Amino acid sequence: MNQIARALMQSAFHGRRGGVRFASTSGFAIARASSEGFAVKRPSFCVVGASQLIDRHFSSSSAASASSKEDSAPKGGERNEKSVAVSSYWGITREKSITREDGSPWPWNCFMPWETYKADLSIDLHKHHVPKTFLDKFAYWTVKTLRIPTDIFFQRRYGCRAMMLETVAAVPGMVGGMLLHLRSLRKFQHSGGWIKALLEEAENERMHLMTMVELVKPKWYERLLVLTVQGVFFNAFFVLYLVSPKLAHRIVGYLEEEAIHSYTEFLKDIDSGAIKNGPAPAIAIDYWRLPKDATLRDVVIVVRADEAHHRDVNHFASDIHYQGKELREAPAPIGYH
Repeated sequence: MNQIARALMQSAFHGRRGGVRFASTSGFAIARASSEGFAVKRPSFCVVGASQLIDRHFSSSSAASASSKEDSAPKGGERNEKSVAVSSYWGITREKSITREDGSPWPWNCFMPWETYKADLSIDLHKHHVPKTFLDKFAYWTVKTLRIPTDIFFQRRYGCRAMMLETVAAVPGMVGGMLLHLRSLRKFQHSGGWIKALLEEAENERMHLMTMVELVKPKWYERLLVLTVQGVFFNAFFVLYLVSPKLAHRIVGYLEEEAIHSYTEFLKDIDSGAIKNGPAPAIAIDYWRLPKDATLRDVVIVVRADEAHHRDVNHFASDIHYQGKELREAPAPIGYH
């Protein structure tokens, strides 16, 4: 028996590794090649050949892998409770005790309960920065000009309009936060919280998109339009922020003013019956802590309030630059989202 085991061990060292089993036809010893070494076991019986075991190993591994992928696939961003647990070798695990306020399991992986909030519905929706300087007027009329093709393309299809524009609205916060992050690393300076504030804005705009996608499914040409517009806008805004951050923030402030107007028109169509006031998506109910019976109208109201907050933040950031100061010298609006 020792000779058989020794022979199998030598074959394993010179043969295939990674968990392939080698078995003797006498059934007295099995040597398994693994990353941890080789172990000799005494099974109660083993009357199969090595080729059969290898075939069985690969077929069972493929089946298990397919089953694992099928079970672990999330639906609509929601976590599947029956999904196969990923190995915790790296120590990255999710606590099973995360629940909603009513004690039910938390279904989302894209955000956690402590990242949810109630929108400030008391915010002034009618604020407007009157353009006075050349840069302000340039920013204002640039936004007004960009609105023309948008109105022609979408007309009063405000669901599609919101979905498409949110793919662009999430870009400025990410670009600004990224450039401030790099500046902080280069100059060994704190950002005054503005990196986090701008990235929070970008994430909030992305959650608007994730909500709108649940309501309106984009068509193929709309997806193509997203790729084109996002590619152009990201690079243009990146260069603009490098050249003139105060102009960049002013443009975003005016864009948010237009977003408030669009969502107000969205609400008018809902109230008039032109757009059906259906139930709110589950992701919106959890993210904005809405009532269980919340409707599309409730979602549009809280999204509009978010846009008003982004308007104030970006006009404020532009004003800081106009005063000849850096953003880090003024308190950043952290923690709103």
